[in-house]
Amino acid sequence: MNAERLLAHFDRVADAPDAVPRLRRFILDLAVRGRLVEQDPDDEPASELLKRIAAEMARLVKAGVIKKQKVLPGVTRDEQLVEPPKGWNWTRLGALTRITQGFTFSSGDFSKDPDDGPPLIKIGDIGTNAPEVFIKGKYDSGYIVNPGELLLGLSGSIKCAVWHGPPALLNQRIACIRPVTSDLIDAWLFLSVSACIDKWKDETSKLTVQNIKSKQMAEAPVLLPPLAEQHRIVAVVDELMALCDRLEAARAAREERRDRLAAAGLARLSAPDTDAATFRAHARFAIDNLPALTARADRIARLRQTILNLAVRGRLVEQDPADEPASELLKRIAAEKARLVKEGTIRKSSPPVPIFSAEQPFEVPNSWKWTWATYSAYGISDLGKKIKTKDVLKDGLFPVVDQGKILVRGYCNDSQKAIRVSKPLIIFGDHTRETKLIDFDFVVGADGIKILQPVIIDPRYYYLALQWLPLDNRGYGRHFKLLRSSCIPLPPLAEQHRIVAKVDELMALCDRLEAGLAAADAARRRLLDSLLHQALDEAA
Repeated sequence: MNAERLLAHFDRVADAPDAVPRLRRFILDLAVRGRLVEQDPDDEPASELLKRIAAEMARLVKAGVIKKQKVLPGVTRDEQLVEPPKGWNWTRLGALTRITQGFTFSSGDFSKDPDDGPPLIKIGDIGTNAPEVFIKGKYDSGYIVNPGELLLGLSGSIKCAVWHGPPALLNQRIACIRPVTSDLIDAWLFLSVSACIDKWKDETSKLTVQNIKSKQMAEAPVLLPPLAEQHRIVAVVDELMALCDRLEAARAAREERRDRLAAAGLARLSAPDTDAATFRAHARFAIDNLPALTARADRIARLRQTILNLAVRGRLVEQDPADEPASELLKRIAAEKARLVKEGTIRKSSPPVPIFSAEQPFEVPNSWKWTWATYSAYGISDLGKKIKTKDVLKDGLFPVVDQGKILVRGYCNDSQKAIRVSKPLIIFGDHTRETKLIDFDFVVGADGIKILQPVIIDPRYYYLALQWLPLDNRGYGRHFKLLRSSCIPLPPLAEQHRIVAKVDELMALCDRLEAGLAAADAARRRLLDSLLHQALDEAA
């Protein structure tokens, strides 16, 4: 199988998440290794180009155009990733190019007015060609970048791009890489530098911020083809990259159609004030289009949210007129809380104020009631005791829960800091709005952690209702205050159990869909790997 046949079979792997980017890297790899086009024995060999490039470099040094460069070592056998094709030569990037690193301009010279001076290319401008900062002070013209020249970002997301903006100044942490002579065409230089980036990233992968040093650039080993072959390779690469553009555009259009279909299906299910017959029709539409609703992990995440919305709206299971209504359940909750106050378990609180219709996000079934989010539970006030890092152990008696994802981050053996609870209950992160349903007998919490112990109601339904609440982010540490001022829909207790069972069933289905999606993506990646390796072997 050659590269053309690979593209012919590409539709079999096109839905792999990284298919087109990997195809682009594969094309680039073939190009810089001399496997994309055939070699022509009549081409002048690259060894002759290297002689002319070296002579031109010496002339520029003598003329004072550039400084004398350090003598670069030859490319060792260990550095030569492949045997050079006939007519090609291994060399160093610094032997072929002039590398200019940017200048640290003073921020006091920055301006937003184009009339004040030339534009300044900052690292974020690479690939955008639209600088927004201008230099109003003096500058060295040696830092001017002209259209068509190659820029390389040296920090953060290391990337290269041809500059297509106006003449502009080169800022710090950017390099401009120019060919010494026309024996190295600009488009080929772009391919060579692009191929070096992955190696540079690997060399700096353990650093907090990736940075490329001048020595890394100058000593990067590259393969140099004959000049005539450079032109042939660039022409084929342009053709194949244009094909990749079309593949990406086709995939984007396909995904956009699927997104619209998925959004429409889920929106219909969540539409307010639909009668039972209309809702059944919407449900049938969603089921018929389930492949589109579940073709990506983010769509399954939206499906999970839709299930949650249906659960708290009374649309997931049918109501049973024999169930004790939520109004009676609220009376029993009030009686139970009064008993807990009398025995000293919880503090006495003011009676809840009525929830007016304007405060209710939507209508609920007749047997349901709106209630304040914290009315059907009570907080355990002793939670949030200070615990030192040294007291957190890998193993122990009492689990320690912390902010973030409300995960158990260790254990504590200090019984004075542990709280006995009735399981299951809710852990609520005041700073992060994360909730977790836990099933412990004892728990140790950190600052900002709240325990909500449900009263009579099903803790799992209460957990679903809290997950549904659209608490916005109005400031660090204010989420619990927002929770107390929010209301949730409360179904009859028997229906709560049925809702939880149905949600568990549907979420398990989502789990299987996600697992199947991951397996399908893995299979596409394996197939793509096989096709790429086969094409690479047969192109050798």
